[in-house]
Amino acid sequence: MPGGGFVRLPGGSVVVALTLPRPSGEGGDVRVLVHAANRARALTRLRNLGMRAVYLRGNAHPPTPDEITAVLHHPDGLLWRGTPDGTAELWHPIRALLGR
Repeated sequence: MPGGGFVRLPGGSVVVALTLPRPSGEGGDVRVLVHAANRARALTRLRNLGMRAVYLRGNAHPPTPDEITAVLHHPDGLLWRGTPDGTAELWHPIRALLGR
């Protein structure tokens, strides 16, 4: 499920969800969630973490209500987990992905 999307929240901020290849090169993709003031800031947060080639084209795979709840309740507002979503894997802080 490559791609991503976004949802604008009632307060004006957005939650962006992207499906990306693992930065470590290990097999599989990851679903990354970012809460930010707008789409540009969400992508900038990821680029500042070293994910340079991150773009949001279209809105084909917006975040689900469960994904929105997860990212809004995390202090950093930046989470990931492996895909496919059918697994019971929990959400992880972004440091766990980049620190490998």
